[in-house]
Amino acid sequence: MAEGINKRNIKASKELKCAVAKKCGGCDYINSSYEKHVKEKLDKANSLIKKYGKFDGIVSMSNPYHYRNKVSAVFSFENKKIIAGTYEKNSHRVVDTKNCLIEDEKASSIIQTIKKMCVSFKIKAYDEDSGYGFLRHVLIRVGKKSGQIMVVLVTSNVIFPNKNAFIKVLRGEHPEITTIVQNINNKNTSMVLGDREIVMYGKGYITDELCGLTFKISPKSFYQVNPAQTMKLYGKALEFAGLTGEEVVWDLYCGIGTISLFLAKKAKEVYGVEIVEAAVVNARENAKLNGMSNVHFTVGKAEDEAKKLPKPDVIVVDPPRKG
Repeated sequence: MAEGINKRNIKASKELKCAVAKKCGGCDYINSSYEKHVKEKLDKANSLIKKYGKFDGIVSMSNPYHYRNKVSAVFSFENKKIIAGTYEKNSHRVVDTKNCLIEDEKASSIIQTIKKMCVSFKIKAYDEDSGYGFLRHVLIRVGKKSGQIMVVLVTSNVIFPNKNAFIKVLRGEHPEITTIVQNINNKNTSMVLGDREIVMYGKGYITDELCGLTFKISPKSFYQVNPAQTMKLYGKALEFAGLTGEEVVWDLYCGIGTISLFLAKKAKEVYGVEIVEAAVVNARENAKLNGMSNVHFTVGKAEDEAKKLPKPDVIVVDPPRKG
């Protein structure tokens, strides 16, 4: 990208510091200056692709703090006390975190409230080694534009003691919560979410606005975690695509259709492929929600389904990390 770092755009002239950065595996650069952070990423990217091309610069953030709209906390025990946070780097030891500098502040506050409520409601945190305990994770999704908040309580079994009282107290502390979902994960797995969900309060999903479009977001939906940078990223994708309204576009690994729908505003037809069925259901709902009929979604592996699609003029690929 041809846009470099604009230091005047960076609001955080006084860099914030994280007390658990050396233990936590959540972010490697948080205690270095943002300018240094971006410079190191640029150097790393160029070292990886130097035989193919070169990056001219990185499109930076105006405020690189508290941007994540999806926050997940592992619940565990330490010295007979409930802790909640992230795994220490290269381990399954949980680092108790408060006021994380990259997480949405409301989400962080809700997690701290739930941690306290576990004590008053006598809820046991899950222990990976013994398989004993109830609350495994708390996942929170925040609609940065809509203000809607989803709380997902991941439990080891379906029976939720004092469920109604728990919901009442939690919403009393945080009336901004619009839906609460219980997700049951009783498997010995590193995956956060299990297969079964029970809506405890609200609709079981939230909606948010991104790039002028409305999206329905469920607990398992893939949705870009940094909406401010996503708008810049999609803008660049649209610029490079050079769409005139006559093109056929493939969006591989499309998730809930955020890129697909954004490009469909300028393309003739867009075909999205995604292996997660629930995400495709959301993508189709999002197309309907935005009144768009020129975008089509298919469930399956991108490498298999792409062979069946009409010849593309533009291909957009946003694979998972292992891709």
